[in-house]
This record gives sequence, C-alpha cells and structure tokens, in this order.
Amino acid sequence: MKKIIRITTIAMSLKILLKGQLSFMNKYFEIIGVSGGGKDLKEVEEIEGIRTIDVPMTRSITPLKDLVSVYRLYKVFKKEKPLIVHTHTPKAGTVGMLAAKLAGVPHRLHTIAGLPLLEATGNKRILLNIVEKFTYKCSTLILPNSFGMKEIILKEKFCSENKLKIIGKGSSNGIDVEHYSQDKVSIEEANKLRQQLDIQQQDTVFIFIGRVVKDKGINELVSAFSEISKLNSTAKLVIVGPSEKELDPIDSKTEDLIEKNKNIHSVGLIKDIRPYVAISNVLTFPSYREGFPNVVLQANSMGLPCIVSDINGCNEIITDGFNGIIIPPKDSKALENAMRQLLENPNLREDLAKNTRQNILDNYRREYIWEELLKLYKTLE
Repeated sequence: MKKIIRITTIAMSLKILLKGQLSFMNKYFEIIGVSGGGKDLKEVEEIEGIRTIDVPMTRSITPLKDLVSVYRLYKVFKKEKPLIVHTHTPKAGTVGMLAAKLAGVPHRLHTIAGLPLLEATGNKRILLNIVEKFTYKCSTLILPNSFGMKEIILKEKFCSENKLKIIGKGSSNGIDVEHYSQDKVSIEEANKLRQQLDIQQQDTVFIFIGRVVKDKGINELVSAFSEISKLNSTAKLVIVGPSEKELDPIDSKTEDLIEKNKNIHSVGLIKDIRPYVAISNVLTFPSYREGFPNVVLQANSMGLPCIVSDINGCNEIITDGFNGIIIPPKDSKALENAMRQLLENPNLREDLAKNTRQNILDNYRREYIWEELLKLYKTLE
C-alpha cells in the first residue's frame, strides 16, 4: 500500500482539524501522521488507527530550529519513501514542503487554511511573503480551503492558478453533521449549563468560539457587547476558547471589560462545545482573516445563525439575510448593530435559523470532502 504522510505543526491540529479523515484515508493508503509529539500525537495514533512520528516544530520564526525540523523530516521521507506528503498549518508547510522536495517526494501538497501574514506589516510582511512564495515553490499542488483564499493567493501572486485546487466547495475536513446536532445535547445537560452560567431561558445568548486573540475580533466583539449590555440585561455573551497572549494578545481594556461585566462569561478551552452552542442563540465571529472556519460550520449545523465578517470562508458559508448577517471586518459599530438587530427581533433570528442546518447538509458533510480528496489522491498514484 502506498504511503501518504500528513503533517501539521502541532499534534492538536492533526487531532481536531483532520478528525476522522485520517482513518478514512488509511483504508486506501498507508497514512502516517507527523507532528510535534506529546499525548495529543499518541491520541491521534490510537483514535485514527495510524502510525505517527514525532518531529518537533515551532509556530514562530526560528531559523535554526526550523533547519533542524527540515533535516528530521528529510530523514523521515528518505526512510518512508511516501507517494505524497500533504502539509497543513504554515510552519509545517514551509519545513515539510522543503524537506519533501529535497527528499525527492513526487507529490507535495499543502493546504492553505488561513494566511496570518495578511495582518502583518513592514519588514515582517515582506519576510512572510518571501516564506509563503518559497513554500508554494517547493510544493507541486496548493489546496486553498476556500474560493476567497484562492483569490487572495492569486492577487498576492504567490503562485500561478494552475497550481491551485479547491476540494469540493471548500473546507479542509467538512463537518460531522451527526455529531454537531442539537439532538446530541440533552435538555438536562443544557439546563445544568445555564444554571452554572446564570443564564435564564428568556436571555439571548451570543457565543464566540475560537482563540481569544486580537485577529479573531475579540476587541470589537467585547466593545460591541458592552454597549448592548448597558441597556439590555437579557443579553449574554459566552466566549469559548483559549487565549494566546504570547502570539496575539487582546487589549488590556478588553480584558478588563470581560472581567467586570457579569453578563460576559469567558470559559476558556472546552473539549466539547456542543452544550455551549445548544444554550446559545447566535454565533458572533468577527474574525479578521480565516481559511474556512470550522466554528461557523459547527454553529450552522446546530441551527445557530451567525454574524460573521465579510472575509473569505465566512462569506462563503454565510449568505447575508439567509443563514446569518455579514458585517465589515474590524467594525465594532456594525457588529453592535447586527447584534442588536438579532437581539430585538426574535422572528428574524428564527427565520435565519431555519436555513442553517440544511445548508451544511447540502454542501459541507465531511464524507463529501473526504471522497473529493480521495479522488485527488488516486489521480496521483
């Protein structure tokens, strides 16, 4: 059986972003997962039923450590002789594509699920642009996970169009529609969580899910909600996700507002987000940049309309006025207005909610994405 090596910078990405896909592909190819080690990598091995190899990689710019990672990956590729190396996440893409090219791997695929460099400026942006072009040059095929991402890549002239391919209608892994369903959360579980968070049945709950960082629009979200909650005590905001203060911290003013506002509940990293989605009414996701956001797929699959930024990925899943509201990025006032609109108009919320799950069922089931990627792999044999 021919080998495919799938690589992410950290094992958590293999475990969550590609959940289920690795075991599916393992029926047709020998799949080997490569990432930084630890218990997450062991869990990937056990859950997906694949072999894994520990190769440490950093997420920041560390030239010497990156060269060590390239050398280790090169040795892995020379030993395993894979047909395909397929990388995800920026650093894994750069070191993985270079090592695979040096090792003579015939097919080198890199998935683009977001471009952090879009928010960089000055010399840092110039450097990141050079690294991005270098990654694409080392690859044989680039897989943007949204149509908007493809347009950005072409606009930035990172590579030619004939090197780009989108799997299905977008997304890296689709969504498990059976898992992300309101039916999977019991009334008892939902009521218990409401009690813990002091949320009443009549409250309108806005939820954010993701990394609690500046690039996800947390400053704008907390500012908008703070204005709303001054006049309406039935509005609640639940923030689900870890902060990354060392990479992209939110403003200290925002931290103070979160701490002082009793209607804001920041609950940190949660393993199973479904109960939190089940007690919510609207997903607010004012991100600055995305590839193809899983949380929007998950919220829609569970019947929540979404307020999202007018950026690639978000504006492909959400159609304004159909299954959510689209607002300009980095616009706290526009976000506040959209939140007020859905807070004060429950009929509109219900109308939008009716269209959410069917959109996911029609376009983004994970099995559909897996089959489309499998077709691509098979053409490379």
